[in-house]
Amino acid sequence: MATPYKRIVLKLSGEALMGSQTHGLDQGTLERIAGDIAGAADSGYEIAVVVGGGNFFRGIQGADKGIDRARADSIGMLATVMNALALEHAVEKKGHPARALSAVPMPYVCQPYSRQAALNHLGKGRVVVLAGGTGNPFFTTDTGAVLRAAELSADAVLKATQVDGVYSADPKKDPTATRYDRLRQREAIEKNLGVMDTAAFALARENAIPIIVFSIAGTAAISNALAGRGRSTIIEP
Repeated sequence: MATPYKRIVLKLSGEALMGSQTHGLDQGTLERIAGDIAGAADSGYEIAVVVGGGNFFRGIQGADKGIDRARADSIGMLATVMNALALEHAVEKKGHPARALSAVPMPYVCQPYSRQAALNHLGKGRVVVLAGGTGNPFFTTDTGAVLRAAELSADAVLKATQVDGVYSADPKKDPTATRYDRLRQREAIEKNLGVMDTAAFALARENAIPIIVFSIAGTAAISNALAGRGRSTIIEP
């Protein structure tokens, strides 16, 4: 059964783009995900993608190495711009128009983010790739994804992960872990399931935005999640 969503924000980690590599971009993985995004957009969904930068640099890791947190997060934001530009190009190569917008203004590279610009592109059927997180340090891209979903009146946030939903424990480490089909956001926080940070959940609850957690692995993963096929977890406000 298809989901009742028309406009969605896809949260895509930088790590999802590196495939089996230890860092950087894996071309085959990038093209597969871009094809999936383009296919879903061709089906009539309005899609904004908030992309992370962990395949190049993560702010929290930089802070652990002695870089002050604000500066480290700024470096991480620049990493997201590299991924956004690559994803924009890959989606357009699949035949669907896309635009990269950055919350950290760099107009010689891509369009600065504004709510009006993003809504304009979505209204014209373009995939919008959002870089730079919130444009501020100390906020994760999970929080950035929910913030953009609220700003753009999205119907849901789709969080792409390496597993097919939310589990009671890490299923790669604990074979007895239980997968949830549905959860309340309050339950996810109380059970400390590590799906998103509390700031992201607070924004999602305040704006009544559901979060769908699914695996990005495999062909047509995004389209399947939107069509209600396959396995995923819906975290309700």
